[in-house]
Amino acid sequence: MLRVTQLLFNPAALTEKLAMYASNLQELLFQCSEHSDMSPQAFGEFTERFNALRSYGHLPKGRDQRKRLLTPIQIASAILGLVPPRPAWAGHGATVLKSLSPVGGPKGSFHNTASLIDAMALLLTNAYARQSLMAARVILGETGANSNGGAIFTYENEGIRKQAFFMPTSLTREGAESSFDFERQLFSPASREMSFGRLFFERIARTMEIAALHPGELAGDGSEYDEEEAKQALWKKLGVTPRSRFLNKAADNHVTWPREPTLVNFDGYHFVLMPRTKENVQSVHMDLTANRLDDRSATTVIRRFLSVMAWCDNNFATLGFGWSGNPVPVPVAKPELGFRTTLHYIFDRKMPSTPEARRALALYREALNAEHGALISYAVLNYYKIIELAQRAQRQGHRGAARDWFRDNFDHARRVEYLERSLEDFDKLRGTTKPHEYIYASCRVAVAHANKDSESDPDDASELLRLHVAADIMKVLARHCIETEFKISDCMFDGT
Repeated sequence: MLRVTQLLFNPAALTEKLAMYASNLQELLFQCSEHSDMSPQAFGEFTERFNALRSYGHLPKGRDQRKRLLTPIQIASAILGLVPPRPAWAGHGATVLKSLSPVGGPKGSFHNTASLIDAMALLLTNAYARQSLMAARVILGETGANSNGGAIFTYENEGIRKQAFFMPTSLTREGAESSFDFERQLFSPASREMSFGRLFFERIARTMEIAALHPGELAGDGSEYDEEEAKQALWKKLGVTPRSRFLNKAADNHVTWPREPTLVNFDGYHFVLMPRTKENVQSVHMDLTANRLDDRSATTVIRRFLSVMAWCDNNFATLGFGWSGNPVPVPVAKPELGFRTTLHYIFDRKMPSTPEARRALALYREALNAEHGALISYAVLNYYKIIELAQRAQRQGHRGAARDWFRDNFDHARRVEYLERSLEDFDKLRGTTKPHEYIYASCRVAVAHANKDSESDPDDASELLRLHVAADIMKVLARHCIETEFKISDCMFDGT
C-alpha cells in the first residue's frame, strides 16, 4: 500500500516512466479488443481513434514524434479512447472521461486516486492495484444535467469487496460513496458501457515493462500520419493559426462555389468556403480571432458576401445553422431530418369550407416553410397576414383591427410555458413600446416596407435575431387565431 500512497503524492512519477511507442500501443489495444464484440474489430477504426487522440493532444502529434515513448498517463488516455462507440469521438471522449472525480473524494476512491485517469494509470503501473481489481466499467452516456461520463471500479481490499465511483459532479464530501447509487445517475434511457477486466491491464502492464527495457521496432510504416499531415498542409493553406477560433455555418445556395476548400478575401475579411460532399453541405468558415469579430458580426459579414454572390449569379443563397469555437474550419454535416411516421396512420379531415380559412392555412404553411428556409422576415409577414385575414373575415377590417387583436390576445402567448425565454427577449427588445404596437411597427411594417422608418436589413445578424424572437411569439398567436377565429382543429382525424 505504501507504493500506492507514494503515487498519489508524486503524480510526476507517472510522467517520468516511459513505456511503448504509440504505433505499438495501437496494435496492442487492437489485439486486446479482438473479442470484445461478436463482430470482428477493424484495425482502421483504431487508426481513426488514435488520430482523434492525437488531435486532442492525448498522444504525441506529428511524424517527427513517432519515436517518442508514451507515458502511463498517455497510455491510460488511449484506453479511455476505446469507450466512445464512434472512433472519431475518441479524443473528445477521453477528454471528458479523464477528469471524472471520485465520489467521496480520494478516501472513497480506488486506492486514493484523485481522478479516473489517475486510477487507470495506477492500474498500469502498480501490481497491487491490478491484483485488487475485479472490473472497471466506463460509460459516456448522460449522467447528469448537461454532463456525461461515469465509471465504477469493483475491487477487493483486505478481503472486502468495494466499489469506487467516478462522476463529473463534485460529490467529494467524505463518505458520499457509501450511499451513492450509480444507476440513479443514468439520465439516458440507454447507455453503452465498456468493461475492462484485470487481464486487460495485466497484459498491457506486462508489455509496458518489456518495452521500458527493450522498446523494439516501431509497428507500421508511419502511414497513420499521412492524413494528419495532409490536414496540417490544408489548414496552413486556409490561414489557420494556433490562435484561430472558427465560426462554421451551412450555406445552402446555387451560386458559383469552389470545388476545393478555398480561402476568400472579401472587403478585408478572410474566410473559408467549403464545397458540398456526400456527407457535408456547402459551408462558410470565418476565423473570429484573425478577423477580430464576434459571432454576430461575423454572421453579418457572411450574409453580405452571400448577398453579393446572389446578385452576381442571380440565384439563391441562404445561410443556415452553425456553431463556433473550433480551432480549425469544420465541415458542416448534412442535416438528418427525422420523418414523422406512425404504424397506424389515421386521417379523416376535409378541406376548410371557406376561402378565408383555406388561405389562413396556406399562409401558416408558407410561414413555416420560410422559417425552415431561413427567410424569417417572410415568416413574420405571413404570421401577421393571418391576423389581418381573420379580422377582414370577421368584418372588422377597420384600420388597426389586426393591432387590436394582438393587443387583446397577447396574454395567450404569456401563458405558453415554452415561450418564457422568447418573451423575456421580446420584452427587452420592445422596451416601453406596447407589444401590439411593436409587432406592427417594428415587425410587420419594418419587413414589408423600405422607407426611412422601416430599415429592416436581412443581412444584419442582430436584426435577424430580433425577428426570430418576434416570430416565435407571432407563430403561437397566429395558430391561436386560426383555432379560435376560423374554428380549425389541429386533430388529424376529427372529421371536420
